[in-house]
Amino acid sequence: MLGPFFAVAVRSPARWRTTFVTALVHLLLGTVASTFAQGPTRPLVLGMTLLLAGIVEGAILIGWRLTQLPRSQALEFLLVSPLSPRRVFVSEALVGLARLALVQLSVLPLLVGLATLNLLAWADVFVFILMPFSWGALTGLGLTTWAYESVRVRRVGERLAGALILVYLVVGVLAAERLPSWLAVLPGAWGLRFLDFLRGMHENNPFTLLATWCLFPPRLALRPMVMLELVVLVVIGLFVLRCAWRLRGHFQDRHYTQKTESKRRRRGTIGRRPLSWWAVKRVMEYAGRVNLYLAGGFGVIYAAYIVAGDQWPPWRRRGTLPVVGMGMGGVPRVVTGLVILAAVPAAFQYGLWDSSIPDRCRRLELLLLTELDATDYLYAALAAAWQRGRGYLAVALLLWAASVYAGHLSLGQASAAVAASVILWGGYFAAGYWSFAKGLQANGLGSLLTLGLPLVAWLLHTVAGAETACLVPPGLVYVALTLGAEPLWWTAMLGYSVAGVILLHSTHRHCDRWLRRWFDRNQGKKTAE
Repeated sequence: MLGPFFAVAVRSPARWRTTFVTALVHLLLGTVASTFAQGPTRPLVLGMTLLLAGIVEGAILIGWRLTQLPRSQALEFLLVSPLSPRRVFVSEALVGLARLALVQLSVLPLLVGLATLNLLAWADVFVFILMPFSWGALTGLGLTTWAYESVRVRRVGERLAGALILVYLVVGVLAAERLPSWLAVLPGAWGLRFLDFLRGMHENNPFTLLATWCLFPPRLALRPMVMLELVVLVVIGLFVLRCAWRLRGHFQDRHYTQKTESKRRRRGTIGRRPLSWWAVKRVMEYAGRVNLYLAGGFGVIYAAYIVAGDQWPPWRRRGTLPVVGMGMGGVPRVVTGLVILAAVPAAFQYGLWDSSIPDRCRRLELLLLTELDATDYLYAALAAAWQRGRGYLAVALLLWAASVYAGHLSLGQASAAVAASVILWGGYFAAGYWSFAKGLQANGLGSLLTLGLPLVAWLLHTVAGAETACLVPPGLVYVALTLGAEPLWWTAMLGYSVAGVILLHSTHRHCDRWLRRWFDRNQGKKTAE
């Protein structure tokens, strides 16, 4: 049963290309982390880098593929065949897990070389491959489970996630060392039980356990790490079972169930730009509100902390917020991260992009027969990207305003950072729109812009000096907030502004012709997707 699914994956040029590029990036990240981290911190930096990379790679290789699977009506032929829909999903999930395993194994020669030179313990080699793989698989299958659930279940899940975020912000950011005394008012042993639960969540997450493994004797983290990996394995199995059970129902919900919306949830009238209205509705189907809730809640508390200054309660001068302010770069890094998050939908073009060549051909077959032109495509892409990213920019503006009010930033620095954010967002949008018009895969370019360029900025900042980070767009925002508008910054701003305007103008001018040429080349093309 598994043979045909693996055979299709092997013959698919797109999937092989994605796997190869992801493995290459994974190896590059490991090499960079092990090169620039020296001394006792090398295992910690390398392990954390590989763990974060594994989580992102699981979302790309497993989550993206499995969530796009029910979008294609070609799946209906498998669902009505003697082959069980549950077996279809399990087979596709195993293919994704195999691809993720290949990516994680790509760093094995590097780890073995470091262990041979006594720069790593041999046990680290196993841990640095297993943990990124398990947590990447958990992330990808978790995203798939969320996407396969019904709208009603997702709404309940969003409310539950919002409540958990509120608990995290109160407990982890505000309460901290005062939490035991606050919980003492609960009757009986409920306060101690809740405190033990929160302490267990804090101490037994993958990042804390990995740090304990790297900085202390491994035996201290071995038992909880094994227990956590067993729990992850069980949760992965539950996710697979749930998705396999929901595949047919999710397919029917997407293609055959009547879509109804209450008046309260309607997103305006269609107006004079129907493609823009459709793109916004499409991109907001999975709006990512949970991430925005977390970023917004933390941003509000951090802004209050900045404004309060010395008036902040003495018992809260330790904990998460001071650590962010001193050890994690403070407002410059937080704001730069928020701007990059806002630019993610601009780079990936969620609103107009289709996951496969056949799906895109079917959509263009209708759109190219209408009176829609390049301006309609441009406005649709712009509306969808802005709708998804504007919340993070609002949080960044709040932190800018708080920093200026508290005197941590000058008005000139904040204005320069705002201008740099506009250039970054606009440049990412121009690149993503060009990718859409050319018919190129959005994942590769989007990952390069939102993950690769921030890494390059960090490398420039570390190796060549802080001022050189502005040579890539993410560094423009960071340098504006730390060093201000210097000559090199102005030169980079001017260069990226001109390049972005030229790219956007050229793409808009040739968009219709490029789309029609791509359609003529790919219509009816057989693909092994």
